[in-house]
Amino acid sequence: MEPSNRDEPGIPADIDSLREQLIDRLSLAGIADAGVDADLLIGHVLAQSRGQVQAAGILRKPLAEADAVAILELAARRASREPLQHITGRAPFRALNLRVGPGVFVPRPETEQVAQLAIDALRSMPDPEPIAVDLGTGSGAIALSLATEVPHARVWAVENSPEAFEWTSRNFVEVGAANATLAFGDLADAFTDLDGTVAVVISNPPYIPADAIPRDPEVRLFDPARALFGGTDGLDIVRQVSHTALRLLRAGGVLVIEHGELQGAEIRQILTDDGWRAPATHRDYTTRDRATTAIRNT
Repeated sequence: MEPSNRDEPGIPADIDSLREQLIDRLSLAGIADAGVDADLLIGHVLAQSRGQVQAAGILRKPLAEADAVAILELAARRASREPLQHITGRAPFRALNLRVGPGVFVPRPETEQVAQLAIDALRSMPDPEPIAVDLGTGSGAIALSLATEVPHARVWAVENSPEAFEWTSRNFVEVGAANATLAFGDLADAFTDLDGTVAVVISNPPYIPADAIPRDPEVRLFDPARALFGGTDGLDIVRQVSHTALRLLRAGGVLVIEHGELQGAEIRQILTDDGWRAPATHRDYTTRDRATTAIRNT
């Protein structure tokens, strides 16, 4: 028998053995939640949930060789730090399961809390049909969460990246929220017909300074640069969001901006200088500053 050129161990015959092999490989690649990713890769190929994969592992259920090979190929991609969401083509966000891939920013768990700030603000509005606008919607994660979780609201979203817009459009069609409207364009001049009528404006804009290098390879190598970098200090688009929101919001309307953990004080100053009332910064579950809100003056 000729020697094998393969660096990896032999193909496992059961799910438990495969899972352990994937965890070892992904851990060596520096992936913190290797067990989670292993379960999700196996589940993606076998069309099973994480719970089903774990149960099958406990029972040491046999695994077809073709499935094992397919899973190992996906694991090799993940070990190269290709985002899990690009491999599976899906990104969970709150109650949604969105389509994502190259060209669109992958929504992060911490943004779910930022969306909650806008959802709470929308629900508190006395308007029978409060209007919300998502500036720079990316995959549509925030806008579609607002539309589905506050069904009496009307939600508009704008995106200016042609590559991202393809994914956004697919998600809007798939989710099918009748109260959500998507537009292609620049957030600076978006939705002028809504001026002075909007209850909530939310944005997760590019906010990384131009000379900063993102820590995570998944971000540095795969997320689109136009969704990451916001000028010299990272706040160019934040300033534009403030100006656009002042135009769109009615008196008492709420602005929600996601940002980096060290940018809260500077953003509060920007909003104060622009005439916003009660700017406040909010922490995420990791206790890092994650979003700043403000209220439109009369």
